[in-house]
Amino acid sequence: MDANRDADQWGALADGTRRAIVACLADGPQAVGQLAAGLPVSRSAVSQHLKILKDAGLVEDVAAGTRRIYRLNPVALAALRDQLDTYWQRALAGYAEAAEAPTEEGR
Repeated sequence: MDANRDADQWGALADGTRRAIVACLADGPQAVGQLAAGLPVSRSAVSQHLKILKDAGLVEDVAAGTRRIYRLNPVALAALRDQLDTYWQRALAGYAEAAEAPTEEGR
């Protein structure tokens, strides 16, 4: 596990516009123009956000003529989901432990 890469991925998702782009790409691969048409930011801004997502490994692109088509990287997203699942399981275990702990009244 690469901690720097993980931090970059979570950091990339910290921005609302990038989360919106990820949500759009969850529907399927799209070009920058398609993404920009559905977002309240310029095409140039979408390109900049895609670069950050690509550098973090969350999206991939392929050339299609003069356009680049972007899609989510399923391996990177699965790794993030695994991390969230781990955090969730730890939180649930902590909650169960706290709920089962004796209270001052129950002693």
